[in-house]
Amino acid sequence: MFNLFNKIAIVTGASRGIGKVIAQVFANAGAHVVCVARSEDAIASLTDEINSNGGSASYQSCDISDGDSFSSLISSVAKKNGRLDILVNNAGVTQDNLLMTMNDNQWDSVLNINLKGAFHGMKAAIRPMMKNRNGRIINITSIVGLTGNAGQANYAASKAGLIGLSKSVAKEVATRGITVNCIAPGWIGTDMTDELSDDIKEQFLSRIPANRMGSPEDIAHAALFLASDEASYITGQTITVDGGRVIN
Repeated sequence: MFNLFNKIAIVTGASRGIGKVIAQVFANAGAHVVCVARSEDAIASLTDEINSNGGSASYQSCDISDGDSFSSLISSVAKKNGRLDILVNNAGVTQDNLLMTMNDNQWDSVLNINLKGAFHGMKAAIRPMMKNRNGRIINITSIVGLTGNAGQANYAASKAGLIGLSKSVAKEVATRGITVNCIAPGWIGTDMTDELSDDIKEQFLSRIPANRMGSPEDIAHAALFLASDEASYITGQTITVDGGRVIN
């Protein structure tokens, strides 16, 4: 397994699902993980769990759509620890609706968190990473950003935009030892997908060559690789973790 010993990592959207498991996997690999989410109770509980299991974690509550607050959080983490090695922009929301009935608030709220939040996070993280001439930025996008999906124009735009943003920034910072990559999850088993009917699950599974849902661990292990020293020559890429869904 890849080693993140003594690395300082920030993971947003760490209160549940993919973000929570990424934080756990990074801590198990030796990183000190700063867990970020709006729900303070959830990330406080996660931090206690990681520390009680022999890992190292702390938490900070933040609404990442507030650019000033998110930037300040990142700067304070870097200042306190003397550096920042890894940023995982995982926080994301959906507000699904058909384009003809989608309102400005539904559009803006999704773009502000999924895309603008990552913009502010990357901008703040790059400064301390440039100082140390090393860093890993991992943006969690979605296969919806590659394929589109009816009723998710705002979500698809935010995730496609995140891929384009990542490619551009990767070219800007490559000479400073900083890599910027995306992971595009497919259908991942979560509390929400557990509530779907068996018929709907079968419809989804029929479109996945691997014939199974992914797990948050599948995404976390891809993130662990991209965060590691072994991935130093990979940048500007989008790794799809979807059981082959996008090749259908």
